[in-house]
Amino acid sequence: MARIVVIGAGLGAMAAAARLAVAGHRVTVYERGGTYGGAVRRFERDGFGFDTGPGLLHLPAVYRDLFVKTGKESLEDSVGLTQVDPASRHVFADGTRVDLPNASRAGTVAALDAALGAGAGERWGDFLVRAREAWDRTRRPLLEEPQTADTSPLAREPYPALKAGLLRRPTTLLSQVGARELRGPRLVALLDAYAWAYGFDPATAPAAAAVLPYMEQTFGTWYVSGGIRALADAVYRRCLKRRVEFVFDAEVTEVLEKDGRAAGVALAGGGTVEADHVVAGAPVPALYRDHVVGWERQDEWPRYQADGTGRMTVCLALRGAREAGAVHRTVVHATAGRPTTTVLRPDDPALRPDDGHESVTLAATVNLYPEHDWAEFAEGMVTAAESAVPGLRERLLWQEVRTPDDTLRETGAAEVPGPALAGGRGAFLPAANRSPLPGLYFVGGWSHPGGGLAHAGMSGALVAGLIVEGDDFRGSR
Repeated sequence: MARIVVIGAGLGAMAAAARLAVAGHRVTVYERGGTYGGAVRRFERDGFGFDTGPGLLHLPAVYRDLFVKTGKESLEDSVGLTQVDPASRHVFADGTRVDLPNASRAGTVAALDAALGAGAGERWGDFLVRAREAWDRTRRPLLEEPQTADTSPLAREPYPALKAGLLRRPTTLLSQVGARELRGPRLVALLDAYAWAYGFDPATAPAAAAVLPYMEQTFGTWYVSGGIRALADAVYRRCLKRRVEFVFDAEVTEVLEKDGRAAGVALAGGGTVEADHVVAGAPVPALYRDHVVGWERQDEWPRYQADGTGRMTVCLALRGAREAGAVHRTVVHATAGRPTTTVLRPDDPALRPDDGHESVTLAATVNLYPEHDWAEFAEGMVTAAESAVPGLRERLLWQEVRTPDDTLRETGAAEVPGPALAGGRGAFLPAANRSPLPGLYFVGGWSHPGGGLAHAGMSGALVAGLIVEGDDFRGSR
């Protein structure tokens, strides 16, 4: 039985902790804040509740596997899961609207043809075929296997884009995919919205980001009853059942080394804890920035490209019931002065004081540079949301704005990392789970396979596999 210290109590860190505890190890989690969940948080006031991190779950099979492998109760025994249908309503800049069904390619093609004109659905369908090729080429190495020392194969673009003309360059950016293959401002906006939702700017993201809409439209979109915070609650309870120990308000200030490997951690206030392995769930750049990991090693880990984007969230408390025909998720596409805004309206009694009120969450991805006037940016989001919520201004009781500064305070990084992507010369690959220091492992959104709820769960599985099976570990099965 090994002694294992986990730094941070995010979803990836807790997923690793539960798996390691089941394998017979003694696991203690040290969290600098007063709660668990990392970026998966909830804001509550006056009987209203809001997810301030992700609001929907994709690839729930990742958490089904976690619960199967760590106890008797399944994921569905622990949380309520509902498929969101339609998966999303899109409101384009010209006022056109389209509802896209959940996990139905034929339904999506038909909906796009009906709303955007004959041929639009076929172009989107053909694009998804090519996106599937990129998915199939990268799924195992990007999601299910440990990152290898030689990442050069993943630096090459896997998206099989068409070449047009002898003098045209091959498609290497997502923006080029939209311009060359979708051929229409609304389909381009649809593709762009998927990239922005995961924290990527289409103008700089590799063409392989096409796997993001493919993933959602193939495997579906799910809502967790009580909000995504309820998933964090369930994972935390599973850790406690597996006798994982949590120590909150305990900041780790240094990873200790002995004989060339990680040997424990130092805590704020002067205490130390010995360990056979250390699993770091904090943002990898913050670990180096704050000298938690030896500063001399900063050049040994991959330069993670988070695209310089953060999350803006506006929580709206509304009087009046949710109208008939309202959809769970509406994406209001950008216009001059208004960012692309996702409007989440869960019909969930747990998130409102009574049936005469409604909680609505607005989310947008923002480039962090140059600096923004956050109040002005939030106002643009609320204006965009008026296209999705009838009578929003008249119904508004109060609002709460959360900026990337809040993300920085709670997680240690203002940026929100996206999933690992192939292409882009390897710039969109996160740090490997094995750190340059033997015995120290990276887990969570800033490490392989990148950000997002499902990817955090995969990261936990990979780290647990590396520790339990060692060099024999070849990936999740």
